[in-house]
Amino acid sequence: MEENNVGLNKCRKDYCPEMHTAEHILNQTMVRMFGCSRSVNAHIERKKSKCDYILEKPLTDGELAEVERTVNEVIGRNLPVTAEIVSREEAAALADLSKLPGDASENVRIVRVGDYDVCACIGEHVGNTSEIGRFRFLNCDFSDGRMRVRFTVEK
Repeated sequence: MEENNVGLNKCRKDYCPEMHTAEHILNQTMVRMFGCSRSVNAHIERKKSKCDYILEKPLTDGELAEVERTVNEVIGRNLPVTAEIVSREEAAALADLSKLPGDASENVRIVRVGDYDVCACIGEHVGNTSEIGRFRFLNCDFSDGRMRVRFTVEK
């Protein structure tokens, strides 16, 4: 069953679909480049956002620059962002469902960013990556195996 990109998280005044969709692309980029899992903690807001990743060592300036470049390259591909409701079984074949609460419904909302990313998500997203703007890291820090990156998107 195909679903519109109508947002489900409009209650927060500072919620930003552009930033949230950029987070999806950042997560997939981190998974692809460093073999880590998607962010273990994220806080997404309009002005700046943060994601935490479990890594063995901090990323170098060169690695951060490459992540930023890759995220912007994916954004520039003008990929469609779509959502669909599928059974939990179908969703498990597409995405990691470990963050789903135990009492989650039998149906799961899957969000796709073109052919680049697929994950279970209830958030609001843009309809196309061309709506995001330019992704930029603000800063980062590393402590006890946790890399925290702070970022923004600029129109």
